Amino acid sequence: MGRAKDDRYYYAAVPLLALLWGFNWPAVRIALGEIKPWMLRASGMALGSACLVVIAALCGQSLAVKKSQWVRLVAAGFLSIAAFNILLAFAQLSAPTSRAAIITFTMPIWTVLFARILLNEPLDDQRRFGLALGVAGLCTLGWPLIRTSEVSIGLFYALMAGICWALGTIVSKRFPVEAPSLAVAAWQLLIGAACAAVGMVAFETVALPQALQPATIAAFLYHVLFAQALAYVLWFAALLHLPAGTASLGTLMVPAVGVAGAMLLLGETPTLTDLAGLMLVIGAASAVLVPLRRI
Repeated sequence: MGRAKDDRYYYAAVPLLALLWGFNWPAVRIALGEIKPWMLRASGMALGSACLVVIAALCGQSLAVKKSQWVRLVAAGFLSIAAFNILLAFAQLSAPTSRAAIITFTMPIWTVLFARILLNEPLDDQRRFGLALGVAGLCTLGWPLIRTSEVSIGLFYALMAGICWALGTIVSKRFPVEAPSLAVAAWQLLIGAACAAVGMVAFETVALPQALQPATIAAFLYHVLFAQALAYVLWFAALLHLPAGTASLGTLMVPAVGVAGAMLLLGETPTLTDLAGLMLVIGAASAVLVPLRRI
């Protein structure tokens, strides 16, 4: 009874993650206007990791990880944080933010399928219903791309980012790291920062951007403090207490928030199919967020 009651808090964390990550889409696009993609990801993830280290120190929480756990920690960090974030930076440079968000969030569908195949997680009626709504919503949102054949390298990056995230989720679920979620988040963000730093040195001129606009600074701070540090702590904590499919399907709300944020902050205009798709996506998230009642 106590464990079931505690798990309710992790279900509540999923819609909060949707808000944090949803508004990160327009925030990153704004930041990319003045900060190069490899530098943005390297600095963002490094500072996010540093914030978590400070929080751990203040809470007296150890960041130690057993030697036997490092392979799984690095593998999950590379897939779900490094590859995911780096690919999305380039996706947003080559495609509209709202469309990139839509394509990326095929990731809950991939996660449910991978979880069924690799983790043998059952597909109950509630999850099938949520999955069906999610597929319908993503197809509806993607209809303008199919109709006009608007296929770009940016959308390919977004699709690959979603697949990498799903695989990272499965690795984290199948081979959990025996460490506090705060430590896991801090180390995996640092792993992502290291990967991005290699790309920054290899592909970009390493120089600090000059005279950033206030909007860029605000977007960057939101990206570091909320979408990186806070959100990843919530994500890893929820992943330890919820089925991988449920946790990931709940994040189907993220593209809805991302599209709304792109409308408000970037001036993008949704179509009727966008709005219909958003309703289906929210319905899918709601279907999997409500735990089944057991008699």
